[in-house]
Amino acid sequence: MHFLLNQMARKVLLLPLMALTASTGFAQDKLADVAPVDKRMRAIDSVSIASLRAKESIDDYSASLYPEWNNSLYLGANVVMPKEFKIDLREFRMPCENNRVTSHYGYRRSFRRNHKGTDIKVYVGDTIYAAFTGKIRIVAFNRGGWGKYVLIRHNNGLETLYGHMSKQLVTEGQEVKAGEPIGLGGNTGRSNGSHLHFEARFMGHFIDPEKMFDFEAKDIKGDYYLFSSVGGSRLLTSEEAGKLPSNDVLASVGGPTFEADKAAESKRFQEERKASIRASVHKVAKGESLSTIARKRGTTVSRLCKLNNITPKTVLRVGQILKC
Repeated sequence: MHFLLNQMARKVLLLPLMALTASTGFAQDKLADVAPVDKRMRAIDSVSIASLRAKESIDDYSASLYPEWNNSLYLGANVVMPKEFKIDLREFRMPCENNRVTSHYGYRRSFRRNHKGTDIKVYVGDTIYAAFTGKIRIVAFNRGGWGKYVLIRHNNGLETLYGHMSKQLVTEGQEVKAGEPIGLGGNTGRSNGSHLHFEARFMGHFIDPEKMFDFEAKDIKGDYYLFSSVGGSRLLTSEEAGKLPSNDVLASVGGPTFEADKAAESKRFQEERKASIRASVHKVAKGESLSTIARKRGTTVSRLCKLNNITPKTVLRVGQILKC
């Protein structure tokens, strides 16, 4: 009898405990059901944030700056350039591993034309990288110029061109990140030895890359480059850039049209060419000899003789023009 009473007492005591355990288990089940939802919501939030950030990177300045998207190398006529524009350089990545510049931007006497980029030594097969995040606008081949080349329009408003590649690894319309491979180094097109021809442009206007980038240090020379279509382009620190109006405001103030800018570029080219020609000839003054002229021009008498088809004994006339 006592045994039966003890058993019943145990059952009575166990019932509330079981109920409590059951309710706790039920609550845990409910929590378990909710937890994955919370995780899914967090995951969805992360995806949403990532999508928004991606959208921000796509909604770049180039979309409002450039009048259209196509694979034409040059912009159309009457494109209004902003008077000033802040080009953000902070995302820059070296377009190749090598840092040795083999040819600078500017007029080339040997070719009698302007060299509108910077040549950097690469070997056939070396990886070529995108300098900034952007979208591939042109993938093409130019036999008499850049050979196999790629042109990218970047989110910061710049366009960069990569020439003489042996292989292109991207397609037109493809989006790329800064530092992403876009091709392999080569020696295609009009090239004497494998190298990378690297150009920087803003709305069709050529900019000397070495004004913005220190290739030897594999770095930028300033956080921003203030492009001015009326003259006075310069580097800026982040602090200096922050004190200027936003690019939306700067871009709304119109500068010259592209056609006018192209005319100005042609004028500068002619001036550079004339200056180069003046520097490459010498007008003989009274009392000058081949040896004194050679010293002034940093050359040799034999070089002067060879260029002008004369001998060291040739008598010079005052006013005579000599090639140097």
